[in-house]
Amino acid sequence: MDKRAKIEAILFAAGEPVKLERLAQAGSLDIDACAVACDTLADAYAYEQRGMRIVRTGDSYQMVSAPQYAPLIRETLEERKPPLLSKPAMEVLSIVAYHQPTTRAVIEQIRGVDSSGTVGTLCDKGLIEECGKLEVPGRPRLYRTTHNFLRCFGLKTLDDLPEVLPSTEVQSDDIAVDSRVSGCSAHCRVGDTDSNFGQVFAIEGASENRGLPQENRAE
Repeated sequence: MDKRAKIEAILFAAGEPVKLERLAQAGSLDIDACAVACDTLADAYAYEQRGMRIVRTGDSYQMVSAPQYAPLIRETLEERKPPLLSKPAMEVLSIVAYHQPTTRAVIEQIRGVDSSGTVGTLCDKGLIEECGKLEVPGRPRLYRTTHNFLRCFGLKTLDDLPEVLPSTEVQSDDIAVDSRVSGCSAHCRVGDTDSNFGQVFAIEGASENRGLPQENRAE
């Protein structure tokens, strides 16, 4: 049985990200050989311009619909227009992405306003999550982005986050996150420029050293 066919069948049936380790076990492959097979299959889907794509996020692979067919899928399945993230939500998500793991106090210090409601909303949407507590008096909760965040913005790992650009005014109407089509693809438009996380989530003064020192990280 062809190893790529096995991977293809598993990803189709799963409907969600599958760990590379599980794919390797199912295909009786070592991790490196399985990753090569997955990447080769993904390249074939893209080259042949199929209606499906295979994407990698972190240490997982997923089969999703090709992003250019998202409007057609929504129209055919009569799905509503994906909800928009508000500007405050974009700001908080940006701060968490570039400073993680971080606390609500740090978020509010950067933004200058109470952000408890926005943090809760992003947790509900599955874009950020609690990841422990900071070992200081009061033990405030730490937050980080999720695997779903990587899927939404087409990132394999956090290392794919672009460098921070100068602050840019972005209207909330320009941002749409669809969690149901194309593996939660992010549809971001900033004028006529190419969409990417750096343009949308630029936060002036974001640290080059993302997150807290290693000894302060909570698993």
